[in-house]
Amino acid sequence: MAEVVAALGLGPEQIESVLTAASLAPSVHNAQPWRFRVRHDRIELHADPDRRLAATDPEDRELRLSCGAALFNLRLALQSAGVRPLVSMLPGRDAPGALAVVRHGGRLKIDDEQRGLLAAVSRRHTNRRPFLEAAVDPRQRHALVRAAELERSWLHVVTTPVDRAQLKRFVRQAHEIQLADEGVQAELAAFTGHRPGATDGVPLTSAGVRPEMQDEWAFRDFHGPERRPGKDYESDPLVVVLCSFYDGPLGELQAGQALQRVLLTATTRGLSASFLSQPVEVRRVREDLRRALGGMLVPQTVLRLGFSTPVPPTPRRPVSELLIRSDEHAPVRGVWHR
Repeated sequence: MAEVVAALGLGPEQIESVLTAASLAPSVHNAQPWRFRVRHDRIELHADPDRRLAATDPEDRELRLSCGAALFNLRLALQSAGVRPLVSMLPGRDAPGALAVVRHGGRLKIDDEQRGLLAAVSRRHTNRRPFLEAAVDPRQRHALVRAAELERSWLHVVTTPVDRAQLKRFVRQAHEIQLADEGVQAELAAFTGHRPGATDGVPLTSAGVRPEMQDEWAFRDFHGPERRPGKDYESDPLVVVLCSFYDGPLGELQAGQALQRVLLTATTRGLSASFLSQPVEVRRVREDLRRALGGMLVPQTVLRLGFSTPVPPTPRRPVSELLIRSDEHAPVRGVWHR
């Protein structure tokens, strides 16, 4: 098993802390599809082909989105250690198979906003429970939109009744397609439920309540407890579509970084978030959603935001399992750089 080594002017303990922060990013079913190669002058981010969800995410779009979120956490943690991260995405020959390479770009003093985002990394948890019937005010919405813009992405806030009804149809349509897909359901079952000692997946404590017919939105069934009377999902959550400005792996990596900045910004403001990602996972529904957004923006995920009670963290793999040894070939597969 690989050991953490010094890199970028930081000692092994600091690098382990940086990688721990990176590993707290969100991923589909908490599959954690990332690995890292640490060298004295760089940290490489790689996708983990063993953690692909071939049925749910056949094009690896969400895999790269998740890796982008881990990259944002990595950047933030390095900044807190005084390192200005110099990031090269899809570096090619410089680091075969890597999605990104991070080098030392000079010294940096972290500001209050970055400090707040870093503190939110360990507090951010996907919240699948019903939210409170409380509106998210315009100032908070603006902060979320700004967070996406800072990472060169776009957050489309769904506001009109017509747009909400249309997005609900897209979510329902994709959800029903996936319910009929045995591969998708097998992947969901593999990462949910009672799995003693698991370091990935969605445990019962994070599963939310079981979906029911009266729900306004189509939610995945993570096999949580039956809901008590009066504990229905909220009627009017804030729903947003995170978009990139172009398609392909680079757009997905950028959108993943924007996703994490949006989620951490929401956490700093007391908001909870969960995913309604079914429409981006089904190609023809994703294309319908893209056309509904005007055709120029590329939808990468759909988020539901609001106020709720805190939820416990999901399990995480130890850093030692995420490291690529110096003598180990990094995964190089055409699917990463299609």
